[in-house]
Amino acid sequence: MAGSVEAKLAELGLTLPDVVPPLASYQPAVRSGAYVYTSGQLPMVDGKLAVTGKVGAEVTPDEAKELAKTCALNALAAVKSVAGDLDRIARVVKVVGFVASAADFTGQPAVINGASELLGAVLGDKGVHARSAVGVAVLPLDAPVEVEVQVELVGA
Repeated sequence: MAGSVEAKLAELGLTLPDVVPPLASYQPAVRSGAYVYTSGQLPMVDGKLAVTGKVGAEVTPDEAKELAKTCALNALAAVKSVAGDLDRIARVVKVVGFVASAADFTGQPAVINGASELLGAVLGDKGVHARSAVGVAVLPLDAPVEVEVQVELVGA
């Protein structure tokens, strides 16, 4: 039976995806003590990027915000893969978001709000976190957005 976090996902009309397989030599998530650290999660859906390009050029900020939400869902799947149950999340500690940006694009925080707002909607107060939103020249596979998440577990 799904726990309360997965029930909340369902209530929001969302499904926890399968863990995105690594694109290189790393693990999607690792646990160290009470913490789980995800690798950077791209907005992969069914094994591929739906959108590529730079935010502020080929990708609109609103599209990128939705992609950041997908990244956060993929991060939750990675957390579950090592924690076993999303209900073990005591809190999201930190989110780092990278936005492949056109030279004049400065709206990175609004883009990464997609990830932050999803975590808040799913986890409530446990989803409130510290965060960085960074503009970069290019991301793997020409992805517009990449998000990594660090969570603390209960009973670790």
